[in-house]
Amino acid sequence: MYCPYCRYPDSRVVDSRTTDDGVAIRRRRQCPDCGRRFSTTETASLNVIKRSGVVAPFSREKIINGVRKACQGRPVTDSDLAVLAQRVEETVRSTGAAQVEANDIGLAILQPLRELDEVAYLRFASVYQAFDSLDDFEAAITLLRVEHDTAAGAAGGSNGPGGAAGSKASAE
Repeated sequence: MYCPYCRYPDSRVVDSRTTDDGVAIRRRRQCPDCGRRFSTTETASLNVIKRSGVVAPFSREKIINGVRKACQGRPVTDSDLAVLAQRVEETVRSTGAAQVEANDIGLAILQPLRELDEVAYLRFASVYQAFDSLDDFEAAITLLRVEHDTAAGAAGGSNGPGGAAGSKASAE
């Protein structure tokens, strides 16, 4: 590693830490010639194979910008989008592949987005999965409702008959 100050062709690692939730390594280095210290950040490269066949570096910003369009007018903050992009990157990197299909990234976006905001999920899914009829939207909404009913049943279903409202009436 060349020293950025004096261009000496070597440096010594003084400290090494993981950053960005383990995705990158930050190294503190010292030049043996001029004695100045500097930091470097190392990440494993991750490339995306687009539908056209073009290979491009993975970008969290592209994920955020794509999902931001689906979240317009929804109560989703920039930090929510940053966390979503980080989760997507972690999911994609966990495969261990140096290159990933753009389609796989879209699939990795769907679940965290569904958990974040269901309306934004439907908007994103409608474009990503190329919904072309009302039936496609109805099928996606039906699936969301089934998952809600299943989750409510597992949690005890406190809003249905005999749930919280029934308990209140019997308590009086």
